[in-house]
Amino acid sequence: MKQQGLKNFLEKRIWVIGASSGIGEACATALIAAGAKVALSSRRAERLNALVQFGDKEQTIVLPLDVTNQEQLESAYQSILKGWGGLDLLLFVSGVYTPLRADNFDFTVAQKTIDANLLGPMRAVGVVLPNMLKAHAGHIAIVGSVAGYSGLPKALAYGPSKAGIINFCETLYYDLLPQGVSVHMISPGFVATEATAQNDFEMPALITANEAAKEILEGIQAGKFDIHFPKRFSGFLKFLRILPYPIYFWIIRRFVKI
Repeated sequence: MKQQGLKNFLEKRIWVIGASSGIGEACATALIAAGAKVALSSRRAERLNALVQFGDKEQTIVLPLDVTNQEQLESAYQSILKGWGGLDLLLFVSGVYTPLRADNFDFTVAQKTIDANLLGPMRAVGVVLPNMLKAHAGHIAIVGSVAGYSGLPKALAYGPSKAGIINFCETLYYDLLPQGVSVHMISPGFVATEATAQNDFEMPALITANEAAKEILEGIQAGKFDIHFPKRFSGFLKFLRILPYPIYFWIIRRFVKI
């Protein structure tokens, strides 16, 4: 059994959570250009309103929200149902990143990271899933990170939040494939965004947000579960996962100069 792709975005009803900047903004503008109906969500309403100009009047809905707020997510989804009658794709891109190592570990920062990056997607999926299951149709796409593959420096909270996304998506795929609902697990490498601008080290295989959006949307169209990029970097990190820990840690210390 193979899950379905979303072959054509024209007139498809898509909810992009995290649409105000970076990868989310690039995906939203590409989807609008492809003729999709796009619900735009993030905390920054002014950034979302700026995206409306790229589409027709009835093509977008602006639904500001905080992914840590259950009521706001439920209210936004009800607005989508009222306006469009359903949803074809949930694309969850929202996330937070604060560099953390053991010598500056802050539990409050870690808690906020887990709440936004792991519990946020879970909340959103919980909101849309009942109707998708009832229809035996729909797509759920969640942006995680290659930082979730294994432990990496400066990712003491971010890495675990993204590792949780990998496990969550794997289990969702197992449960939903027989139900006709497609799951897309998205693991980008380094992408030039406001978040990665905080890094004070060289980021290998750095790509633009537009390049990331292209990889994501093409992967969803093809029906891929595991969408990871750029391959020259994500493939290397996948290889590291299977190595014995002594070798893995030696390679990280040897090549990651932070």
